[in-house]
Amino acid sequence: MALYCIGDIQGCDSALARLLDLIGFSASRDTVYLLGDLVNRGPDSAAVLRRCMAHGDALRPLLGNHDLHLLAAAHGARPPSRRDTLASVLNAPDRDALLQWLRLQPLARQHVHGGQALLMVHAGVLPSWTAAETLDLADEVHRVLRGADLPAFLQQMYGNTPDHWDDSLTGPDRLRVVVNALTRLRFCSGQGVMDFDSTESASAAPPGLLPWFDVPGRRTAGTLMAFGHWSTLGWLNRRDLLGLDTGCVWGGCLSAVRFGGSLDDRELLQVHCEQAQAPGT
Repeated sequence: MALYCIGDIQGCDSALARLLDLIGFSASRDTVYLLGDLVNRGPDSAAVLRRCMAHGDALRPLLGNHDLHLLAAAHGARPPSRRDTLASVLNAPDRDALLQWLRLQPLARQHVHGGQALLMVHAGVLPSWTAAETLDLADEVHRVLRGADLPAFLQQMYGNTPDHWDDSLTGPDRLRVVVNALTRLRFCSGQGVMDFDSTESASAAPPGLLPWFDVPGRRTAGTLMAFGHWSTLGWLNRRDLLGLDTGCVWGGCLSAVRFGGSLDDRELLQVHCEQAQAPGT
């Protein structure tokens, strides 16, 4: 049995198929975690969802901001933007089954391998959160996504405030902070105030801000974290950090990490992707 993580797919089903072939994926033997943004901007989001569904528990996704955007568009909470390519799902004959499957996926996952814990999110975590708190807060959102209050939640999900965590937060504000951190975060202040404007690489942090993973005292430091979301960051491989969004939809690569007997034993595998969209267009 092999353990893998794969970065942002964004509707590029042919690239996903080629990467699964490259790694010799077997649904009966392997476990593959998909780090969010399964859909949107690439050419065939519906095919990606169908492929994931067909492989059952062998492919284990978590939700990114584009996946939540699909749910919001499907429920009339957010109009599609000019760069969206969600029609293959929204107009599909099996639309209801695809959306039902998507809403059942979590915003964070943990896997213990060789006695070590791997924590996975799409974007990032706030510096004040422990790994256990991250999973608990993600589950608060997950319960809403699975429940009858989903349409109302999606109407209130968007927004940049509050921009920092407070244990006293309740209701939509509390859930919005969790969603923003787990699916949108790149930079924040040393006090955990989130920025949603900059999409530059980590080396081009705006004044007063840091990549979320470089904030001193981050409480998840020491736990291996795998994430996507940040294509301008690209492949990042540190002792306790793996960044796996290598810009598939922009003409980069779709990337997987294969773990050996421990989480420290890692191999990068990639396939090059046809450019589906150009940055800035």
